[in-house]
Amino acid sequence: MDFICNLKKYRQLKGLTQEELANIVGVRRETIMRLESAKYNPSLKLAIDISRAVDTPIEEIFIFD
Repeated sequence: MDFICNLKKYRQLKGLTQEELANIVGVRRETIMRLESAKYNPSLKLAIDISRAVDTPIEEIFIFD
């Protein structure tokens, strides 16, 4: 199963840096970096927190194909 992460697009649309988003959702910047490069699958809680922070539905940010 492929994992596609559109987080960078939506983070940038909200005008947030990786560091700012990381602080909002309570993770390290490295976690955001790994998510954006699709090298890390988020927990459900983290996916929900990110979705709320960038005001975008989870299924548009994280795609499991």
